[in-house]
Amino acid sequence: MARLRDALHGLLLGAALMSAPAIPAQVLSFQDLDGWAQDDHSQALATFRITCPLLQGPDWRPICNLAADAGTSPAAARQFFELLFRPVLVGTPPALFTGYYEPELKGSLTRTPRYAYPLYRKPPELAEGQVFHDRAAIEAGGLRGRGLEIVWLDDPVEVYFLQVQGSGRIRLPDGRVMRVGYAGKNGHPYRSIGQELIRRGASMADVSAQDIKAWVRANPGPGRQLLNSNPSFVFFRVLDQLPAESGPIGAMGRSITSLRSVAIDPDQIPLGAPVWIEKDGRQPFRRLMIAQDTGGAIKGAQRADIFYGTGFDAGEAAGRIKDGGRLIQLLPIDRAYAMMSDG
Repeated sequence: MARLRDALHGLLLGAALMSAPAIPAQVLSFQDLDGWAQDDHSQALATFRITCPLLQGPDWRPICNLAADAGTSPAAARQFFELLFRPVLVGTPPALFTGYYEPELKGSLTRTPRYAYPLYRKPPELAEGQVFHDRAAIEAGGLRGRGLEIVWLDDPVEVYFLQVQGSGRIRLPDGRVMRVGYAGKNGHPYRSIGQELIRRGASMADVSAQDIKAWVRANPGPGRQLLNSNPSFVFFRVLDQLPAESGPIGAMGRSITSLRSVAIDPDQIPLGAPVWIEKDGRQPFRRLMIAQDTGGAIKGAQRADIFYGTGFDAGEAAGRIKDGGRLIQLLPIDRAYAMMSDG
């Protein structure tokens, strides 16, 4: 860690000019972070290293070079973060934390009476940012007959929620597992069907992912209308080179890590930055995570979606998370203080 101390002065002298944030920001000390000393910082450092080489900018490059040489013990990892970062509270708590996961579903490469609901690859004419058919039009057959189907599933509700999660594992009848990931969307804004249910009279306690799935299945006609109230539609691609032991691919093009990767709003938090999560609720935790993913519903500096892992148990845990707390960014020292001096 001697190289960290040697580099610290150079990092401060190499401060890049940063624009002032549009929302309040406050530089904190690590002693202000509830539970900081009790976390295993080595797990966060291992996750940080996965995407650190992708970070650009004069303040990130030396940090990423040092990350490669930092020790692997929890104490060494904690020292790495404390020497090269400062905690910055941006926005006003309470935060809103939700969870997401990688589903494991059953499917078929051919349509059958059981497997009748497709996942689509992105149409070749659809450009990034272009507005395309909305969800209702696609579900009504807007892409039918074009050969864009990747795989067929047995439950339209799971197709919808797979789009919300953005990635999944599909077990085929012969036992093979196909992994699929996000390939693009139709350009329409995401609208929460949970909020739509509340607008129709449901209580806040009735809008977990599990409760929404149960309601849609119990009310097929109104359920389809509810799903179609979200015009956003996600297209997929086959991830045939992704090892089974690796997590799904996040917004930075690298695998994400269970309970160490988090989806954030990249307009408010740099992709790849460490973030300190103080999640309250029924199962509170304090943990250093890495901002390696994004999501259509994740907007604001105090908003994050926590990746809970793969499979049924991860889905049960993620689907019931809707908790408050506090989200704190860890920014390079020069960037953290530039935000304050420019404010």
